[in-house]
Amino acid sequence: MAKSGVLGYPRIGAQREWKKAIEAYWAGKLEEKELDRQLQDIRLGHLQKLKNKGIDFIPVGDFSMYDHVLDTAAMFGIVPKRFAAYNGGAVPKSVYFGIARGTKEAAASEMTKWFNTNYHYIVPELDGVMPELTENKPLLAYREAKQKLGIEGRPVLLGPLTFLKLSKGYAEQGIDAWLDRLLPLYVRVLQELEREGVPWLQIDEPILVTKLDTGDVRRLRTIYETFHSSAPRLKLMLQTYFESVEAYRDVIALPVHGIGLDLVHGLEDNLSAIRTIGFPADKALGAGVINGRGIWKETLHIKKALLDELSTLVPPEQLIVQTSCSLLHVPISVQGETNLAPELRDALAFADEKLDELVLLARSVTGGGNGTDEDIQAYDSSALALSRSEARNRHAIRQAAAALAVQDPQRNRPYAERSVIQQAKWRLPSFPTTSIGSFPQTPEIRKARQLWRKGEWTGEQYSGFIRQQIEHWVRIQEEIGLDVFVHGEFERTDMVEFFGEKLAGFAFTQNGWVQSYGSRCVKPPIIYGDVAFQGAMTVGETQYAQSLTKHPVKGMLTGPITIMNWSFVREDIPREQIAYQLAYALRQEVEALEEAGIGMIQVDEPAVREGLPLKEAKQADYLAWAVRAFRLTTSSVKDETQIHTHMCYCDFHDMMDSIDAMDADVISIETSRSHGELIGSFEAKSNTYRKGIGLGVYDIHSPRVPTVEEMTDVIDRALRVLNPNLFWINPDCGLKTRGFEETVASLRNMVKAARVARDTYSLKL
Repeated sequence: MAKSGVLGYPRIGAQREWKKAIEAYWAGKLEEKELDRQLQDIRLGHLQKLKNKGIDFIPVGDFSMYDHVLDTAAMFGIVPKRFAAYNGGAVPKSVYFGIARGTKEAAASEMTKWFNTNYHYIVPELDGVMPELTENKPLLAYREAKQKLGIEGRPVLLGPLTFLKLSKGYAEQGIDAWLDRLLPLYVRVLQELEREGVPWLQIDEPILVTKLDTGDVRRLRTIYETFHSSAPRLKLMLQTYFESVEAYRDVIALPVHGIGLDLVHGLEDNLSAIRTIGFPADKALGAGVINGRGIWKETLHIKKALLDELSTLVPPEQLIVQTSCSLLHVPISVQGETNLAPELRDALAFADEKLDELVLLARSVTGGGNGTDEDIQAYDSSALALSRSEARNRHAIRQAAAALAVQDPQRNRPYAERSVIQQAKWRLPSFPTTSIGSFPQTPEIRKARQLWRKGEWTGEQYSGFIRQQIEHWVRIQEEIGLDVFVHGEFERTDMVEFFGEKLAGFAFTQNGWVQSYGSRCVKPPIIYGDVAFQGAMTVGETQYAQSLTKHPVKGMLTGPITIMNWSFVREDIPREQIAYQLAYALRQEVEALEEAGIGMIQVDEPAVREGLPLKEAKQADYLAWAVRAFRLTTSSVKDETQIHTHMCYCDFHDMMDSIDAMDADVISIETSRSHGELIGSFEAKSNTYRKGIGLGVYDIHSPRVPTVEEMTDVIDRALRVLNPNLFWINPDCGLKTRGFEETVASLRNMVKAARVARDTYSLKL
């Protein structure tokens, strides 16, 4: 029988105990020792579950207080110099969380997407830092599991090539110098693990599925030859995920004991390489056949057929049945999801259910009987009802979306002409100020929503409460002096969930939480059927806010690509078709807002970049239909209606042509958290964006209130390469997670910075 393995398990706890403990610590309600105790209880509980399920290779060291990339940086003492309280040695929690969240004295490090997932990592900053091994985190995790639970775990370590490629603060030609600094520290980690008697170490190198140059291949060889010669008795599982590996011949020639391949998202190319080139007989194959990022039950007879083929190419004793990636990206368990329709619930598999799939598949590989064929047949039959359901067979919706998809959606006039019409209508000042959409969701707002959902408040009571909040914040925006208002989104729990609840084809879990960044957990909707518009979703609140002020109030929608990328989506039709169905539904909402007199409409697409395929050959096609979906949503409006969009926390410099092709009148893009690097890309290319653009002038994910001078510096730098006549001033993102006082203080400073800019650049406009 083949062995089973898991690459990582969700950190958050079945009831988000992890989140609650960390946030209580941040709030000063939990002592550090009690935080450590609670986190250990959660961590050990997860490991015990994996042991009880019968998983052979149990990951240890994948658990984190915030982010595993930040953990790796902390392990090597890589702390930005602005955190002056750090003087070497183990990184204290105050500094660790400061890097992630910022402090009053120092800005947080950049946060960006982990490859093409919905998870965010903290970007290590190497500039001016001399690394040192502060503590051997994989060794501590291994000892804990063995001493507390008797588990011989497989420690997880982020590989040096991936770590360096995801870091910043060094010139491109400086990567070899940094590898020379880090490699001896990694070697110490491995040697200590070897002396401890650790049998296997999982080294994650997901960077190997991206484009590699000859220098990367040389570095890879240097790294793993050094590891092998320095710790020859420690078995290394070189783990890749999210796509097929590049340089397959070079990878399988490395002196490691096992190689993990994604046979879900990288199935076609990885399997082709195994078939045509072969796989070394002296290495274990980590066959990632269980989707670590999806929530649907696997069709196990298809997976078994794949494993049976692999068993003819790789000795069965060298085959490890694994998840395609860490289970960090899925909820913990389907158990307790009692509100879902039976045909949908029976088609789902979250993290715990995937463990059962792994064990069943591993038991079936060698054809040892034990009823596995019958078990697999029974398992597969349970998910068939969903495919026959009415929700997946709305033919009118499919036909309408397909008809739109073949059109070339365009605004009536090009931007240069309609911008003149819009300025004549709105008469905004230079450097207009606005916010991105949401304002703080206070405990009172959350309590009101809970009372309404429980039926203790009527819909009329809840609607009245929301209107009070809207009026309150309209008055605050007037007092602060913003130019373009938002209604605040107080009625919305989440920017995707809100729309999903009002569209057909969506379902929602009771406890399907996943980690997005830090302690921020989201509960993605499930797009399980054909998507259909069922009536106006945002008109009432937006129209009410507009009735309270003469300032323009933006209608706020989440775009089709973001709704899709931030949901768990069906897998029986292409994602492109799902995007067009969403665009067709949202187009009807855009038209309803315009009909109601709303002349500025923001369609947010923060997740366009994160859906970009990792392989260059697949990117152009994705961007083409993503842009088409946005334009299908927005192109039917009048010339004077101003379309806004917003994007954040991704590297956008290589897709500005696609952003331009979306043809929004105004785009706001995060730049402060990444310390102005998008501005740098404009400077390097000596080009400018020729539509309205706002580069976020302060980071809303940090509790600190930025100074006027800090924001003025961002504005001044941006205006070296961007047209002042087209420049907007706004925060990086929505303000839902921030407190009242810091939000008002930050916006006041932002408006002051805008006034400074107007005075400074008045002669140039």
